[in-house]
Amino acid sequence: MLWIKALHIVFIASWFAGLFYLPRIFVNLAMVAPDSQAERDRLLLMAGKLYRFMTILAVPALVLGLWLWLVYGIGRGPGQGWMHAKLAIVVALLAYHHSCGVILRKFSGGQMHRSHVWFRWFNEAPVLMMLAAVILVVVKPF
Repeated sequence: MLWIKALHIVFIASWFAGLFYLPRIFVNLAMVAPDSQAERDRLLLMAGKLYRFMTILAVPALVLGLWLWLVYGIGRGPGQGWMHAKLAIVVALLAYHHSCGVILRKFSGGQMHRSHVWFRWFNEAPVLMMLAAVILVVVKPF
């Protein structure tokens, strides 16, 4: 079980690295001057590769987490409300991940017109979700 837990943490940390960095690329894309096509293309290439890579990392993170929950029973049984809250955060993270893909497609198609300030705020969501998830898993407040 400890190997599964260790790998789960590694893949979660790696997935979060992408969730933290991709919106920073969006900030830079939102700030690209209209006449700077080379810079825009380079940032779109970086964002596309990062999105694909972080999607690949999310899969084992989720599979290993389900393994810990369903096979080893971590978070199952009475008095495990923290796990339900954590699973809600995981669903929110998956929605955030998906929304990053939607934003990337809109940037690629020239349809994204939000400001860099909006993306700076958007970038804070995974930080708050990670903070909540770690507190739930470590403290188990309910």
